[in-house]
Amino acid sequence: MSERAATGLLRWMWGPCSRIGLWVIVVTFVVDQAHKWWMINVTQIPKGQRIYVTPFMDLVYVINRGVSYGLLDNAGPWLLTTFAVIVAGVLWVWLSQADTGRVLAVSLGLIIGGALANALDRVHLGGVADFFSFHAFGFYWYVFNIADVAIVAGVVGLLYDSFGTSRNDASKAA
Repeated sequence: MSERAATGLLRWMWGPCSRIGLWVIVVTFVVDQAHKWWMINVTQIPKGQRIYVTPFMDLVYVINRGVSYGLLDNAGPWLLTTFAVIVAGVLWVWLSQADTGRVLAVSLGLIIGGALANALDRVHLGGVADFFSFHAFGFYWYVFNIADVAIVAGVVGLLYDSFGTSRNDASKAA
């Protein structure tokens, strides 16, 4: 590979926001995996058993073989893992091309880190390990984990960033 081609590839895969995005990816991944390891190996929470924490939150260990609300439960871990890795790759390219600031970098980093952490669960456990169960007035939301929280926070950050004045000014100038 020529030096010029290598430089072009490097610019395509690494940009001004890549460093902060990579840090967020690593921290998100490590925190999620450390929490799952702690819950499974140290607390040894039994699958399916609820542990009361507060009047609105329980801990319960479930393996979600699908996606949100158990959708695509029969898709198999390798299909969903492959999809997560491809999406993470596409988001990384977006991150490496971005030059608009920290909100976008942090948001994409949260989504990528959460997606990769859940993908590792699918390979290692055959599904995603979820623990947090919020409930109120007899209504139980789905059980989720730290990676899921990171993904949702990342999406909220992307929405926030899309309505920012710098984005709107840039689109008007084009």
